[in-house]
Amino acid sequence: MTNFIPIFPLAIAVFPGEKLNLHIFEPRYIQLILSCVKTKKPFGIPIVVNGKISDIGTLVEIVEISANYENGEMDIKTKGLTVFHILEIIQEIPEKLYSGAIVSYPKNDVRARSEMMKKIIVDVAMLHKLLAIKKEITAEGRELLSYDFAHHIGMSIEEEFEFLQLLQEDQRLEFMRRHLKKVIPVLKDMEILKKKIQLNGHFRNLEGFKFS
Repeated sequence: MTNFIPIFPLAIAVFPGEKLNLHIFEPRYIQLILSCVKTKKPFGIPIVVNGKISDIGTLVEIVEISANYENGEMDIKTKGLTVFHILEIIQEIPEKLYSGAIVSYPKNDVRARSEMMKKIIVDVAMLHKLLAIKKEITAEGRELLSYDFAHHIGMSIEEEFEFLQLLQEDQRLEFMRRHLKKVIPVLKDMEILKKKIQLNGHFRNLEGFKFS
């Protein structure tokens, strides 16, 4: 299936099911949002990586316009729907300031993997403990998916771009597992270093070396 959608390229990754709040201030995107609200249609957010629009992104729906300002700017709430691939970018649309794209929607496996997810939850809890972060992650009545954790494990935009390209849930969970396996030991070492630094200047009860 292919169709035409207006696009709002951003240097962020949006994931299916994710809620995203945006402040809209550029005239072209104000026009885009008003058009989507009027027609009750979604728009696409392709990822901008290293200053270039990638060929992958997420279709999002406008949940509500939270605020309208006198200068035309607005605050909106959106929700990610599904991943798309760009087939062709249409830079100029008659009577429109914004651009669009012809896109396809690849088949995406979003079936929960409970056993793999249990391990991810443990690792994410450890990561947040090391970072002294308290964050509740919920799925609103359904089983947790990899997308629910994607913005909570400290991936770079390049890693998020790679992650969004994975269209199997077990592949995404494995990607997260490897990422957490890489970053958690580093944070543990930093925690040990921090404790050593904090001890500097304190009175320390240490046993001296015993010569035989």
